[in-house]
Amino acid sequence: MSARDLQANGLRFHVRDEGDGTPVVFLHGFPDTGELWRPQIEALSARGFRCVAPDLRGRGESERPADVDAYRLATMVGDVTGIMDALGVDRAHVVSHDWGAALGWVVASLAPERVDHFVAISVGFPGAAPPDLESLQKGWYRLMFLFPGVAEKLLRADDWWLLRTFGGGDTEAHMRELADDDKLVAALNWYRANIHPERLIGYRPQLPPVAAPTMGIYSTGDTALSETMMLASEQMVTGPWRYERLDGVSHWVPTDAPEELNRLLLDFLPAQ
Repeated sequence: MSARDLQANGLRFHVRDEGDGTPVVFLHGFPDTGELWRPQIEALSARGFRCVAPDLRGRGESERPADVDAYRLATMVGDVTGIMDALGVDRAHVVSHDWGAALGWVVASLAPERVDHFVAISVGFPGAAPPDLESLQKGWYRLMFLFPGVAEKLLRADDWWLLRTFGGGDTEAHMRELADDDKLVAALNWYRANIHPERLIGYRPQLPPVAAPTMGIYSTGDTALSETMMLASEQMVTGPWRYERLDGVSHWVPTDAPEELNRLLLDFLPAQ
């Protein structure tokens, strides 16, 4: 895949840019980089789409601010729109997973003029519903990640045992990258800037609903997230809503079920 470095929102971003036609911006989560989307980029670029997949702020080969508050989702909306501006893209489809989906929801909410169709995989609209017991049980590690120094040490313990238990994607590549102290801290800063204890008692961010046609995708083998938030997201979408449930697929839908995901994307995203 062709890639370049560009400036957006005051930072340097490493961005994959493949194909011609209708643009699609892909947003990855933890512990991934833009490489997560290789199967989707290959499929969609061959079908008349321009695929843009950045390493998001703090991840991969993109720049890593030191300040935790620099990783707030509202701040990173400017990363996505700035990357689009730098590439001459006024409006794009947005396909997102994990933390990238949390960011994608905020982009679609706060910059609706930039998002044509929106796809959220695994993570629902922020605060669409209070966390249920299943969400709290599955999300135990997110609270652990809030403790600086402790989380870094535990993740690296016993030859990255905890990271290995998450599974999915290229775990060996993740371990090599996160062996860099700065990269590991930056990755965890996504959690530290955006997860707050008050959300456990029903705090809901005040975000406008999403007007773009939206497809939510949840996989029943997800050990990190419950289905509740994705189902509740429908009430926060004023545009057409489509829901897809993938049975037996793990949290890492883009790499564990690439053919099924590609089929859904090609069916949902208009090429013109």
